[in-house]
Parts: sequence; C-alpha cells; structure tokens
Amino acid sequence: MMDGRVKAIRGSLNSKGYCNTIILSYAVKYASNFYGPFRNVVGAKLSSGPSSKKTYQMDYRNTREALKAVEINIQEGADMVVVKPAMTYLDIISNVKNNFNIPVFAYQTSGEYSMIKYAALNGCMDFDQAILESIQCIKRAGATAIFTYAAIKLARFLAANHSI
Repeated sequence: MMDGRVKAIRGSLNSKGYCNTIILSYAVKYASNFYGPFRNVVGAKLSSGPSSKKTYQMDYRNTREALKAVEINIQEGADMVVVKPAMTYLDIISNVKNNFNIPVFAYQTSGEYSMIKYAALNGCMDFDQAILESIQCIKRAGATAIFTYAAIKLARFLAANHSI
C-alpha cells in the first residue's frame, strides 16, 4: 500500500465514528509478473498509470522492505495485511506471521493460478491436486486466509472428496 494511506484511512474512519472498522492493508504487494493475466483481461497496461508499477510496488528481491512496510502499516492502524503474490513469497508470509501478531492474508494471483491451469490443460499435472497443494503450502507458510481464483473449484473438489 502506498505510504501513509493506512494512516489517512484510519484517521478518516475514526473522525466519522467508525473506530472499530477493520483495515486490511495491501502492505506487501510486489512488482510481479504474476499479475499479467489479470492486467491483460482488464486492459491495465503500464501506460494507464505511472510509467512503472515499481514506483509503488516492492522489489521482489527485498525481504526487509516487506517487514518494514507491515510494521509501519500496523503503527498507522492496519488490523491485518495482504501478501501478494503468495506462492513465490512463502518466506515473506512466514516472516510476517512470525514477527507480527495480526492476521496475514495471502493472495494467489491470476498468474499463479494460470500457471497451474495451463499446465493441467496441457497434461503436465492434475489441476485439483496441484491447486490443493499450492493452497496447503500457502497455509503452511502461515497464511490466516487465502484469496484464490480457484476458490469455487477447490471448494467443489474438497466437498466431493470429503477432505478439508
């Protein structure tokens, strides 16, 4: 999330009497190629905003920046945080979970989902088993909750197989 945004949101909510409203901050959002499929669908080209998402998204090579951003967002009033993308940042999810006493949401992006989907469509892996494995690994890393494009398919698979 951009610097100071949580503080501004918290201040505005508090001033209007919404002191107990929970803020979920996109504290850890990396400048990632894994957003590609979503951006292509909605037509969100880099030219539609800043010349580069890197001006406000994190460098994927940096761990300390993520932890510092979470710390600042909590100080500004965030009640929980998102790590996005999830699968390639399991270490970050784990670090956030181990260093802060707040819920950590993981966001499995369109690119992460698409990798599994395309591999399954091309006979390289079983979609249901691969998506289940990816979600279980994200959970094992410490995610409190997970956003995924596979939610409905995964729920149907789990219900049909009587496993959770």
